Amino acid sequence: MDPVVPDTPTEALVAAAQQQDRPAIEQLLVRHLPGLEAFVRLRMGAAMRGLMTAPDLVQSVCREVLEDLTGFEFRGEAPFRHWLYVRAENKLREKHRFHHAGKRSTDKEVSLPDASTFLPAYRQMCTPSRDLEVKETMQRVEAAFDLLPDDYREAITLHKLCGLSHAEIAERMDRSEGAVRNLVYRGISRLALLVDGGDTAVD
Repeated sequence: MDPVVPDTPTEALVAAAQQQDRPAIEQLLVRHLPGLEAFVRLRMGAAMRGLMTAPDLVQSVCREVLEDLTGFEFRGEAPFRHWLYVRAENKLREKHRFHHAGKRSTDKEVSLPDASTFLPAYRQMCTPSRDLEVKETMQRVEAAFDLLPDDYREAITLHKLCGLSHAEIAERMDRSEGAVRNLVYRGISRLALLVDGGDTAVD
């Protein structure tokens, strides 16, 4: 394969990564790290955030997934991100079972990591004018996201982070496209209210 450059199409990178081309795997990792880290932090929940750092988990997930692309058929950017995030969510479930089974203590909570990579992904779920300090933004968004119903969280992450269309999300969630649009709209509106601290009730 020709040398990997930053603007190499994802499809070409995936094809090279399937042949265990290290530069291609690294480029895919760099390209998808910000959104994936935001996805993982939001899906971790408060308890797991106190037990491990999202960056470490993301690095592990990315490398394991990108080194095991056998049989994967590239069908576009959004489907690839969706596939990547589903694998990340499966990894989260494994970690959750591990820590739950071991009854591990939350006494040694981790400090907040550098959010320079994934904070933009958080901000796209809030109002464009929001300009909070980095750590405050992380804490508010994560705490507010934890309060949302499961279907709101699912719709928001699939649309805003995975980049799936309303129709694609409707198929995944077994809902109508109109219902998904409503979930995304109401979910983002409620998230904004919760981040502002102006509403604590979630219907």
